[in-house]
Amino acid sequence: MRKLVTIRDVAKEAGVSVATVSRVINGSGYAHIDTKKAVELAVSKLQYKPNEVARSLYKRKSKLIGLILPDITNPFFPELSRGVEDYLQRRGYRLIIGNSDGKQEKEREYINTFSQNNIIGIIASTSEYNDRNYQDLNMPVVLLDRTTEDLPAVYADQHAGGELAAAVLTERGSKEITLVRGPITIKPVRERYQSALELLQNTEGVNVQVLDSMLSFQGAKSCAKELFEKYPETDGVIACNDIVASAILQEGLRLGRRIPEDLQIIGYDDIPMCALLYPALSTIRQPAYEMGEVAAETLIKMINSEHLMEQHIKLDVTFIDRQTTRKGM
Repeated sequence: MRKLVTIRDVAKEAGVSVATVSRVINGSGYAHIDTKKAVELAVSKLQYKPNEVARSLYKRKSKLIGLILPDITNPFFPELSRGVEDYLQRRGYRLIIGNSDGKQEKEREYINTFSQNNIIGIIASTSEYNDRNYQDLNMPVVLLDRTTEDLPAVYADQHAGGELAAAVLTERGSKEITLVRGPITIKPVRERYQSALELLQNTEGVNVQVLDSMLSFQGAKSCAKELFEKYPETDGVIACNDIVASAILQEGLRLGRRIPEDLQIIGYDDIPMCALLYPALSTIRQPAYEMGEVAAETLIKMINSEHLMEQHIKLDVTFIDRQTTRKGM
């Protein structure tokens, strides 16, 4: 294993004191131009990487941001986090990610860890916002893909997304529609379900069934089997996310269903694998990367004490028309 290079190694290589290396690296205090060059050459030669936490404590100003995600195995959340990370990196900040698995206790542990490591702000995409986890935090917090009246938030228009999915299926001929709800404790999932259900129940000649599912790969597999056993007449499915929709697509093909002739399927999120499936999955696109960018921008404004024009920022969703829905008129 490669030996960890320390500031003492740099000082020895440059022939100066540790204090001088610290002044050069942190840009604090005077150092002769030749001394600066010697230190910079030593840093480059030894590939020295300063400890961000130690530097922030020394300078009393951190560049570390914390991001809490509920499930990093769900491809939607890496896309969110990439938007956050890219924005922060362009502005000289660094990101530390915690995966809460949707558990309040694990979320609290990450918040405590962030606080102990001189984090200056948190972006949270939790399973369900709990204000007790964020009380008494001496730092700004922005919610991402979640909302509450208490904190700034960036999210997609879930009501429009559910309504759009329902409208597409009914307009394109589905009559026996199964609505896969997802965990109702998660507000965005609940909102898209409620708006889809309302439109379907008010559409003449349409029968709607509701089936619950977890958002995970294992939950999706179980839900797909249950759907065709309980509701074999289903000719249209609105899934709570793309993972569940993909599992239903696979199970439908296994059972000999023609897609989209016999069965139309619409997912939710537009994760990258949707376009790679065969047939490619029609879905409601949430602008995940853009949501991450906007959340990061909002947090940095708060850190810099800038005025926020909007506390809650809602981004539009769009229908991505692929091969699991019939062509519109």
